[in-house]
Amino acid sequence: MKIIDLSHTISPKMPVYPGTESPVFIDGCTIDDDGFVEKKMTMYSHTGTHMDAPVHIIKGAKTLDELPTDHFFGKALVLNLAGRKREYIEIDELEPHKDLIDSSEFLLLKTGWGQFWGSEKYFNNYPILSSEAASWLSNFDLKGIGSDTISPDELETSDFPIHKIFLSRNIVIIENLTNLDALPLNQFTLSCFPLKIQRADGSPIRAVAILN
Repeated sequence: MKIIDLSHTISPKMPVYPGTESPVFIDGCTIDDDGFVEKKMTMYSHTGTHMDAPVHIIKGAKTLDELPTDHFFGKALVLNLAGRKREYIEIDELEPHKDLIDSSEFLLLKTGWGQFWGSEKYFNNYPILSSEAASWLSNFDLKGIGSDTISPDELETSDFPIHKIFLSRNIVIIENLTNLDALPLNQFTLSCFPLKIQRADGSPIRAVAILN
């Protein structure tokens, strides 16, 4: 068995969604003063590699703690969409993989945009699904969909149409994945458990791929 880490490290200087405050770490206790080390961390629920709950965008929808535990673990597939020139990811790029998507519980989109993590380019002109492609994917029995980008919607959006398509079906959204190049093109097991936060609209996750 091999485990591949798909998560960015959370730190005070990490990239965050424009307009969001960076994480703040405070040394609350030290070995010299207290005999043990403990940090106080202040950060938004959608920091780093994280998961969006349906309630993040849809009023009255489910929170992460209302979803069953097995919603965050299952068979996954990664699609290599890096190096493409089209503005949107369209149905015709996904359809050849229909049978594998149909037998998967999670779909990860490797756009190649993760290479720009830490630079200003990461937040601009990243690849996203068209509304038609997102609607097509939402008809599969998926638990979640993720990518190596900051959002499934354009940064300038005010109505978050792609978020709504997936979250209305309780398909959680995983953002800011990394290390997708290390994944095989065949199926693997994805573990992406959020913190057990009351009324969680989102949560940082430790996403890992388990290869048997």
